[in-house]
Amino acid sequence: QVQLVESGGGLVQPGGSLRLSCVASGDTFSNYAMAWFRQAPGKEREWIAAISWNGGRADYSDPVENRFTIARDNAKNMVFLQMNALKPEDTAVYYCARGDYYLGRPLLSSFGSWGQGTQVTVSS
Repeated sequence: QVQLVESGGGLVQPGGSLRLSCVASGDTFSNYAMAWFRQAPGKEREWIAAISWNGGRADYSDPVENRFTIARDNAKNMVFLQMNALKPEDTAVYYCARGDYYLGRPLLSSFGSWGQGTQVTVSS
């Protein structure tokens, strides 16, 4: 059973940057794709980024493309999310999750094993 622990959230001004981290334990990390999701108050959880098992492919949702970068370090069982040019609408609880790719695309229904999340607040 995998356990995921997110960290790195906080309060940042619009236009600022944050780097989120997620460490995994309890399973073979490199066997799986990893992803980041977020959930804003009153909204459903949404997928924002995914990375294949070896880091060879990364995919992003439209709202974060060209601003966020997902990366992983299989030796450390960690996945990261570098967030630049942050906007107030990026305010949410951010979660990492484990899942799979299928036919070259993240299979969103496969992602789970949620951690507790880390709060990101973008405000002046």
